Amino acid sequence: DLDECAASPCKDHQYCLNTDGSFSCKACDASCVGCTGEGSEKCKTCASGYVKEDEKCTDIDECNLPEKVCTKENQDCVNTSGSYKCVCSEGFEDKDGTCAQT
Repeated sequence: DLDECAASPCKDHQYCLNTDGSFSCKACDASCVGCTGEGSEKCKTCASGYVKEDEKCTDIDECNLPEKVCTKENQDCVNTSGSYKCVCSEGFEDKDGTCAQT
């Protein structure tokens, strides 16, 4: 078997998997920018919104940062994978960019 992966045939956001007589390109984990294999522990660098922790790229919980990310009144922070979103608190709805009581 020839190791086609030695020639780095895959794109930057993929890793190469050598198979018998061939190879395949597999997508890197969403937490990675470039990788050497499957999973968040094989990242070359962590994607935006992720931090290297215990040799893996883990999601940063922006909602638990000391500095508030959702600053409008009656607004809650919801952590998402690699990011966050600001939503109106229960009993409030978005009215032209402010959270008004429903």
